[in-house]
Formats: sequence, structure tokens, C-alpha cells
Amino acid sequence: MATDGRPPGGNGGVGTASEQVGTEHPLAPKEETPLVERAFAFVDLCGFTSFMAEHGEHAAIDALETFHALARTISTRRGVRIAKWLGDGAMLVGVEVGPLIATAAELVARCDSGALALRGGLAHGWALLFEGDDYIGRPVNLAARLCQAARPGELLAVGYPSDALPEWIAILGTRDLSLRGLGRLRRVQRLGVLSSLEAAEVSAPTQPAQRKEAPPMR
Repeated sequence: MATDGRPPGGNGGVGTASEQVGTEHPLAPKEETPLVERAFAFVDLCGFTSFMAEHGEHAAIDALETFHALARTISTRRGVRIAKWLGDGAMLVGVEVGPLIATAAELVARCDSGALALRGGLAHGWALLFEGDDYIGRPVNLAARLCQAARPGELLAVGYPSDALPEWIAILGTRDLSLRGLGRLRRVQRLGVLSSLEAAEVSAPTQPAQRKEAPPMR
């Protein structure tokens, strides 16, 4: 993965156990919390409040359960962790960039034909692992702000060459954006699946006693 604030001396390799962050002896002097390299994505359903006002709470809950089930199915299959649910959205975390991009892109694409469109933003780099289950750092903030700036059905990112993306994902366009706390970013990328892609069948459970077929990617 490309770096963002890489700690001095980090080589990104496997190294020996004595060189790896997190392998120190329990009685070793405690140093500052180390940075970890991760990929982050934020996704959320668009228009959830309006949808609930128009269709009622039960329909909104059904749409939310479908989204949760689909997110669990895709993230589990691709080895990406759902770090937390954020109401009508989610924060995804991956050790590698490729599976994280693939997870977010497939999730956005599959929701495109559902009751509510999904939008997302992603970034990667070095962040602090806070209290064992949360992350603090610029790539986290960047992914969150990109998600907020995305339009329905969009997945936004910055700085990924096309040959670094999974072969079924393309850069669909770019635009400049001003993000709160991060300033003006040029050529923010809009990522998406290739239009010719035919999705494999994926079943996503929506209720304990009921299963629905996940919507196909367009």
C-alpha cells in the first residue's frame, strides 16, 4: 500500500518478529501508541430519512436490514471487517487496499437497484488504533469526508492508478472537491464497476427465517 504518514524506519515488509510492531515483550517500556497501516471506507444509504417519512418505519427497517445483510455477506467473502455500524451507514476496515476497494465497489453497485442507493468514500494510510477498536488519523477523516461528498451511487477516492484497481473496477470520472477540514482536493476519482460486468449470484439473509436474493450489479 502507498503510505500516508509512514513512521520513520518502516519498510512495509514482513521482517523478523523482533522488528514487528505489536510483538514487544509485555514488560518492555511502554512507548507511544504505534501507527498501523489500514484501508478505510465509509458507506451510507442515501435519503434514508425521507424514505422512512414516505414509506414508514417498517419499510425503512427492511431496507436497513437488507443493507446490513448484504454488507456482511460481501465483507466476509472478501476478508474485510465491518468496524462499526453508523445508523444507516457503516465503516469498513481492511489490511489491504484491493479487497477494501472491491468490497465498497460491489456493495455500492449492488445497492444501485435497491430501494435506496448507497454512496461511499475510501482512503488508506497510517492511523492510530485507539482503545483497540477505533482508528484516528487522516485517512479515516478523508474516507469519511469523501463519503459525505459523494452523490447517490458514487464511490469516491483519491490517487489510485487504474492498474492498481481490481480488473473489474474502473475510474469513471474525476472532479475537484473542497472537503471540510481537508481543503481543496483535485481530481477526486469516481470508482465503479465496469458496465459490462455480470454479477455472480449472492444471497443475503434479511431475516432469520427468510432469505432474499441480493440485487445484481448493473
